[in-house]
This record gives sequence, C-alpha cells and structure tokens, in this order.
Amino acid sequence: MPVTEAERTQFETEGYVVLHDLFSPSDAVALREHFMALREEGSHPGDYDGVDIGGNDPLKRYPRMIHMHRWDAISRDWVLDPKIGAALRSLSGEEPYAVQTMLYFKPAGARGQALHQDQTYLRAAPGTCLAAWMALDPCDEENGCLQVVPGSHTLPLLCTERADTTQSFTDVTVPVPGGMAPVPVRMQPGDVLFFHGLLIHGSFPNTSPDRFRRALIGHYITGNAERVAPFYHPVLRMDGSEVALEESASGGPCGVLVPDASGERIEMRTPAAPNPLTHE
Repeated sequence: MPVTEAERTQFETEGYVVLHDLFSPSDAVALREHFMALREEGSHPGDYDGVDIGGNDPLKRYPRMIHMHRWDAISRDWVLDPKIGAALRSLSGEEPYAVQTMLYFKPAGARGQALHQDQTYLRAAPGTCLAAWMALDPCDEENGCLQVVPGSHTLPLLCTERADTTQSFTDVTVPVPGGMAPVPVRMQPGDVLFFHGLLIHGSFPNTSPDRFRRALIGHYITGNAERVAPFYHPVLRMDGSEVALEESASGGPCGVLVPDASGERIEMRTPAAPNPLTHE
C-alpha cells in the first residue's frame, strides 16, 4: 500500500501519520497471541524489570519486552517487513536501518508514559530516529492510546524534567511549548503510526476495567546516520544484514524553555545522559 501525497505531507508538517490497515486485523491477532504466549512463559532476554505474576503493579505482571528481534524470528520478520520499509523510505526519503523492537502490553490499570522524544535515547547522528508503532488492540483514550504533540518534531531535543510517577512508569518528561498540546491517536488493530524521532509523544494510564492496549514497536534510524547510542547495536539493514556504525557519545545539548518578552524561547544546555530503556 503506497504512501499517499497527503500522508507524506502530514508526516512532514505534523511529524506523524497513521497508515490504516497496513497489516490486517488477522495479522494483529496472530502477533498479539504470539507475544502473550511468550510473556506467559516467563522472563526473556532483554526484560528489564522482570516478571512478577502475583504483583500489584499491572506493568510488573506484564512488563515490556525489548529487542525481541534478537532472539525471536517473528519479531525479526516484522521489524524488517517490506511494508514498513517502503513506508519509512517514502516518509523520510532515506533508507531505514532497524535498531530496536519493543512490545508494550499495558493491561487495565497500568500507568502510561510521560511525554518524551525518542531521539533523547537513540542519539542517531546525522539524521534522526523513526518509529513504527503498530496497534494490536483498539487504542483510545480509555485504554491509554498514544498521545502526540503535532509539529513538535520541528523543535530541538529538549532537556528532561521530573515526571509524575503516579501516572507514568518513567520518571522523566519534556515540557510542551506554549501553543502546542498533545492529541490522542485512536487506532485499530493493524494500523501503524509512523513518527519522527523529535516528535513529543507519550500516553496516559489505562483506565479501562479490563482492556489491554498492546502495541508492537520498531525503532529505526535514517540511513544517513553514522552513529547511534550503544544500546541500539547491532544495526540492521532492511534485508537483515548488519551495518557497522559508530557509537554516539552519551549526553549532548538539549533545549530548556525560558520565559522572555515574547513568551518563551529555547535555550540549549548540556545535561546528563538518559536511560536508553525508557521510551515508547
């Protein structure tokens, strides 16, 4: 399914676009069942927090999976899927390289993730990172769909601030400049949201009584990149072969919103390096 001119224009102007039905509902069901079966087996490589089936925290009962493509053939096939590759090429104008997979289960009662920019963690340079976020369940405000800040991909990398951990499983967030605000992205199983690495995004808690909000995510970097953060090596071409890139240095400049006579401006500073595991 080719990307339309309207979809490409939305990606360029707003930093994101949803390609509806890029995968079929039956594809989404098969992937959902596959990852639920893997999660129920217990811990796997890349698990960060471990599995606590009897715990009170829903995210401990169903913690994220990370880098599944390194040990699971189905995950590897998905992150390198030609449909995703074609969409990324059309939207970014660059050949994509695959660097990460993630599976978020987000059961009922689970916290969300505070607003952030993926490039904070990947540090792709030159160029940026990109995300393909596939819905495995219907996603809406009740079960904590993704929220994006349209147009925020035109901002520089912003410095992180402390987040509210009663609402977010991560403890950092980024400020949203005046005149911008997050909007919900409602999706159906098989839809894929593509977004720019500087786009501010996150999600609110799952307040539904009994619904999951499962999502399969691939992170990529643009093919002009020469380096990426160490956590994202090895880097894969879309044919599955490895490409040797350098490791990005930790930290780097980021922007802080500073009030001034016109309202606010962004002042660049150099903060501490972020934790590479904490992004959706």
